[in-house]
Amino acid sequence: MSTWQEWQEAPWGRLRYSIVEANLVRHLDSAGSLSLRVLDLGGGDGGDAVRLAAQGHRVTIVDFAPAMLAAATERAGALGLGDLIACVEADATDLPEELAAAQFDAVICHNLLQYVDDVRGLLGVALGALIPGGLLSVMALNRYSEALRIAVREADPSAARAALTTDRARTEMFDSQVTLHTAEEITAILTDLGCQGIGHYGIRTFCDYIDDECKGEPDFFVELERLELAATALPPYIHLARLFQLIARKTAP
Repeated sequence: MSTWQEWQEAPWGRLRYSIVEANLVRHLDSAGSLSLRVLDLGGGDGGDAVRLAAQGHRVTIVDFAPAMLAAATERAGALGLGDLIACVEADATDLPEELAAAQFDAVICHNLLQYVDDVRGLLGVALGALIPGGLLSVMALNRYSEALRIAVREADPSAARAALTTDRARTEMFDSQVTLHTAEEITAILTDLGCQGIGHYGIRTFCDYIDDECKGEPDFFVELERLELAATALPPYIHLARLFQLIARKTAP
């Protein structure tokens, strides 16, 4: 837990949350409601949830890790947001009946796709929990970024070449094997499931290819965040970002 929390406070962690939040605000502001019901699948210790709750939204976090949920509860209480955040211990792919029924205005599914085998099934569960016209936000590791990251940060062209032809990678944070996806693959699934108006954004478009020491300088970080915000929706940069974010609307029947 401490390693994960340290990562969240690092420049790359802060950028991940601030850029995702900015993109969400673009779409949530158009929902026509001051307080939305939000379901956070695999929400962990509440990194996304507390930001949404701070805007007045009611967030239900679903996660299978009790320690993460306990940290989310503690964080929400410390920020005075305890009344706006509820935690449910469950598998995001097998929601309790009371959560699976279409009742949420928005569902977020961030940093979860790479850990599940049945991506289509997970997205189906997420959409099933949405009201007609509700918003779904999906964020995941971008497969296109892996070879570039290895070549630039690890200076290993041989490993980078191998990364061009695989969708598998290993995370240092959790020391686990993950499956990498592209925004195009997930967009096709969302479209097939009946979503429309899918927005494609890049998260940490430049950050992960810059020397870590630079990012620790406050003035540099301010300018880096401005750059990331300016490029988050711009092709071709979105295709090279470390993470992609897709925000879609569930088609009304």
